[in-house]
Formats: sequence, structure tokens, C-alpha cells
Amino acid sequence: MGGDDGVPRTVRGRLHSLWHTVVGAVGLLMGLLPHVLHHIGLLAGTALVAGSGGTALFGVLGLLASIPMLVRLYRRFGSWVAPALGLAVFAAMFSLSAFVIGPAISGTGADVTPGPVPTPGHTGEHTGGH
Repeated sequence: MGGDDGVPRTVRGRLHSLWHTVVGAVGLLMGLLPHVLHHIGLLAGTALVAGSGGTALFGVLGLLASIPMLVRLYRRFGSWVAPALGLAVFAAMFSLSAFVIGPAISGTGADVTPGPVPTPGHTGEHTGGH
């Protein structure tokens, strides 16, 4: 029941590890949730997450969710360099998600040309027998 270095693990050490696991899982969920909800409009409400309003909303929510991580980075390194790098990575990944991956998944990219809208009823091939 010891650690990797042969030192027995205390209850406090186990609770500390459990706490970091829970915090990591919450961080993972908070990171994935805006991305998933942004692309699944039926579950999140199309009016709320559609277009630039939804992108801005989830960008702000993601930034707010990352504040505890940015504070921890500042406390750990004693400098604003680490939080600034973390914020830059967040902005880059969110931009990649919102402006590249999202349009590729939903098919709303600039290179998509709209086709003819099918109309219900008779088509050119279906005229006989009526």
C-alpha cells in the first residue's frame, strides 16, 4: 500500500490525489461541454447557440471556466507568463473549434455551394400513372 517510491500513502495523500482527479475531470467536462453543445443545436437550443452569438457566448463561458486554472498557473509559477500562455492556447483551440472544426462538421463552410432545394410532390421522372 505504498507509493511508487516506497513511502506509505497517507489518507491525506489519497484525498489529495482524489481531489486532483475530480478537479481534472471537471476541467475536462467544462472544456468539452461548450464545444459539444455549440455543435449539437438540438440539445442546446438552436436560437441560443447559432451563429456568432453562440460562438461569443461559449467563448465567454470557456474563459470564465478557465479562470481557476489561470489563477493556479499564476500561483505555481509566480509570473503572468504561464497564465498568458494558457490563455493563448485556449484562444487558439477555441478558434480552431469554432472557425474550422465546427463549419467542417456542420457543412457550413465558405466552400460549400448550396444545391437545389427539393420540393415535395411530383418530379420530372415521376409523371406516369396519374
